[in-house]
Amino acid sequence: MAGLEALRRAIGEIPLVDHHVHGALVRDLTRREFEEALTESDRPVPDWMSQFDSQLGFAVLRHCAPVLGLVPCPEPDAYPVPCPEPDAYPVPRPEPDAYLARRAELGAEEATRRLLAAAGVDHFLVETGHRPGELLGPSGMSALSGRPADEIVRLEAVAERVAAEGAGAAAFAAAFEAALWERSRTARGLKTVAAYRCGLDFDPAPPSPGEVTAAAGRWLRRIERAGQAGQAGRAGRAGRIEQAGQSGTVRLDDPVLVRHLVWTGVGRGLPLQFHTGYGDPDLDLRRADPLLLRGFAELAEPRGVPLLLLHCYPFHRGAGFLAQAYPHVFFDVGLGVHHTGARAAAVVAESLELAPFAKILFSSDACGPAELHHLGALLWRRAMTRVLGGFVTEGEWSAEQAVRVATMIGSANARRVYRLGDGGADDVTRATA
Repeated sequence: MAGLEALRRAIGEIPLVDHHVHGALVRDLTRREFEEALTESDRPVPDWMSQFDSQLGFAVLRHCAPVLGLVPCPEPDAYPVPCPEPDAYPVPRPEPDAYLARRAELGAEEATRRLLAAAGVDHFLVETGHRPGELLGPSGMSALSGRPADEIVRLEAVAERVAAEGAGAAAFAAAFEAALWERSRTARGLKTVAAYRCGLDFDPAPPSPGEVTAAAGRWLRRIERAGQAGQAGRAGRAGRIEQAGQSGTVRLDDPVLVRHLVWTGVGRGLPLQFHTGYGDPDLDLRRADPLLLRGFAELAEPRGVPLLLLHCYPFHRGAGFLAQAYPHVFFDVGLGVHHTGARAAAVVAESLELAPFAKILFSSDACGPAELHHLGALLWRRAMTRVLGGFVTEGEWSAEQAVRVATMIGSANARRVYRLGDGGADDVTRATA
């Protein structure tokens, strides 16, 4: 037992690198708003149910209440170090209204600060293409957490801005490339939401220049038609692109253009993240299986650009195969961990089956309330403790091997892939400069 306790503490003390995360939402939330943040559904929560009655909802009440001081923490000096067994950590579960009242009493900023600190994340890589202006960017995340935060640039957001600024069809490819190079000048990586826009079963080959120009023309004409249909208060193409972002009617979803964005991203040379697997209903989950990217992975392999498969659940075993088969492919099970709550250990265990451990990364994919940032880290630590602790107890692994693997996945692999260095004060200075 002493060895397992040492393993638990070692995993709890890993300075995590959250290689894919969105900013925290720092404003007071109604109960309905908070509950809507606990699900990937884009539908209102029915009156006859509560999202607190879910794995994620129970995890909020179980693990976030001590951070906000609503219930006593039995290990104040060790939190957020996880306990190996639930009975060893007898925390009262508050009712949802009591939890939200305490959150409101502290204020959104203080609650966010506490939750980010409790997560024990040493470096955030913040994807900024989702709900910009509403969620904290890298500088805001760094200011509230006291840790470095760098940017991951979303390809589709750059392309939509290029269109909004007036690029014509013939000039679109060159304008996008120039904008991407400038926009990602200080970024650590790029991301595509091709899974949402056209599915991952796209033609893996780069499109020809003529195909790109034709596709850009089709897309820009759609924008113009949407404007001519009458969007009150939305003057010019920039206004129509803004409207497109809200309504989804003219967003960039042409498969040819998506392919062009992805291959231009490969040409940029930065690590390239792909949303795969679980997401909101805007996604056709059947077309988000990472195995659909096998052809693209093979064509991109000579470029040597790291391809990061995000989330992957419930296809994480297939992602593990791709990570094993192709040297430049990596994956994580972020998002799935906090949404599966008490079952997170099962997801983490399956993610460790095939892939070399140097190919697996930690992420939370937290977005919005900082409870998700905290739980993404805490539940991953607890899951790793249970899974690796089981391997040690069964005599399959040594405790030293378990700590080394947890450190690789939690921190070292991301630092290598994104060239983050060893961390420290210099990184904080860079992130806040």
